Amino acid sequence: MPVTTRIEEIRNELTELARAVPTARELMHSMVKLLHERMLKYNWVGFYMLEAGANPPMLVLGAFEGAMTPHTRIPLNQGICGAAASSGQTVVVDDVSKDPRYLACSLETKSEIVVPVFVRGNVVGELDVDSHFSAAFTPEHQDLVQHCAMLVGKKLETVGS
Repeated sequence: MPVTTRIEEIRNELTELARAVPTARELMHSMVKLLHERMLKYNWVGFYMLEAGANPPMLVLGAFEGAMTPHTRIPLNQGICGAAASSGQTVVVDDVSKDPRYLACSLETKSEIVVPVFVRGNVVGELDVDSHFSAAFTPEHQDLVQHCAMLVGKKLETVGS
C-alpha cells in the first residue's frame, strides 16, 4: 500500500475516533496508541500540555506511547518542544544531532516533529513524535500530525479535558 494511502486511512480513522470518544483525554490516549502502533517510524508519540498557572510556563508530559522519558516537564524556553510551543509553529528536525535545541531523550532518536495544539487561537500544548530514522517526517507526515493536533484542539474547545 502506498504511504500516502496508508496515511490517509489513518487520518480518516483518527477523525472518526475524535467523533467517537467523549473527552480530549481519551482522544489523546487513543491517538498516541494508534500512531505508535500503526506508523512504523513513529517510535515515541506523546502530548505535552501547558500547565495552568505555572510560572515560568511549563509543558507537562501527558498521554504518550514509547520508552519512558526523563523530560516530563519542559520549560517553554528549552528544547524543540519549547520552541514549537513558544512560536506556535510546527518544528520538523530531520537530524536531531545537528539541532542544538534538542533535549536528548533517547540515543536512538534521529528526527522529531512537534506540532502545537491550539484552543481558541492560543497554544495549550503540543504533539511530539520522535523517530529512530533520519528525516522521517515528510510533508504528508507533517499534515497527519498537524491534523491530530487540530482534532485534539477542537475536542478541548468543545468538551474540555
